[in-house]
Amino acid sequence: MLAPGPPLQPSGDEGRRLLRDELVRGEYHRHLLQRILGWLWRRLEGGVGAASGTNGVTAFVTMLIGAVLLVGLVVLLSRVRRDRRQRTAVQAVLADDRPSAAELRQRAEAALVDGRYADAVTDGFRALAVRQVERGRLHDQPGATAHEVAASLATSYPSHGVRVGRTADLFDATLYGDHPAGHDDASGVLELDDALAGAR
Repeated sequence: MLAPGPPLQPSGDEGRRLLRDELVRGEYHRHLLQRILGWLWRRLEGGVGAASGTNGVTAFVTMLIGAVLLVGLVVLLSRVRRDRRQRTAVQAVLADDRPSAAELRQRAEAALVDGRYADAVTDGFRALAVRQVERGRLHDQPGATAHEVAASLATSYPSHGVRVGRTADLFDATLYGDHPAGHDDASGVLELDDALAGAR
């Protein structure tokens, strides 16, 4: 008997997660790197051909500049790929290996006091999510996005649904969109955490 296939119509958040996971794969980067290296090699060959009528020093300098550019490009592409992988791992609301809700809350409060409002928003929202996992009100789903967390919490706490959705938007805008979070933003996330912690 055949095992059932994957769902044919994933949700919007699930589709974005699947696409992000697909694009992190190495084949895409290798193909891009091969095309860029081929283009550089053709330029270098053309430059050497044009320089064949010049003296040896000019040809050597041209080849040296081409080699330096090539090495710089390879280093840059490998760093971008590594950073993308690290960002994908760090930006999930519920990571596999994460601190407790109390630790995340302490970090958020310390960031608020220090004026690091973006850190207070992100750690505060993560504290909120982890606290609800610890209370059994939210399914522990490592890699869950802010909006997946908000949708689940809106079901558990219908009276807070709109506020949770706005807070998830703020989390995304602060983390992904470089939104300059302020004191009121950070305080609001912590107040929502308190409100949900006290809700039945």
